[in-house]
Amino acid sequence: MMLSRRLTLSALLAAALWPALSTAAEPVLDVHAHGETRHLSLEDIEQSDTGEVTMRHFEGPEGTFSGVWLNDFLADQNLDEASRLRFIALDDYTSFLTPADREEKRFLLATRLDGTPLTPDNLGPLMLVVPADAEAVLKGDAPMSQWIWSIDEIQAR
Repeated sequence: MMLSRRLTLSALLAAALWPALSTAAEPVLDVHAHGETRHLSLEDIEQSDTGEVTMRHFEGPEGTFSGVWLNDFLADQNLDEASRLRFIALDDYTSFLTPADREEKRFLLATRLDGTPLTPDNLGPLMLVVPADAEAVLKGDAPMSQWIWSIDEIQAR
């Protein structure tokens, strides 16, 4: 009961903050690096090597999540040398990753659920997941601190 309440409140907040996408060419992500800001669309993001995983997210959405492997996306954006990445969600929640974190685990920057772009109702526009940890996170055996959803900004240092 508490899980679905959090999901509903999260979806309502995200929907209020993020307009629905009409095309895959509209910006969904701001990337801040090297003193500049780039506004990326799903089309831009999905140019990197893609991956997918079928799982249930601990906040509720379930199905086949597809997107780009984070390290490939970072290399394509010339951010693979960043000493720290800050992921910021629509509600200003923040998560950080270091190069060591990215070496230890493979992260998927999810853009779609069952082939459809992520929306505020299913924790979009983007989410960061650790496919290898999906079952362990559901069981409470692994931390969920590196998972973040409703991402609309990445800052690289």
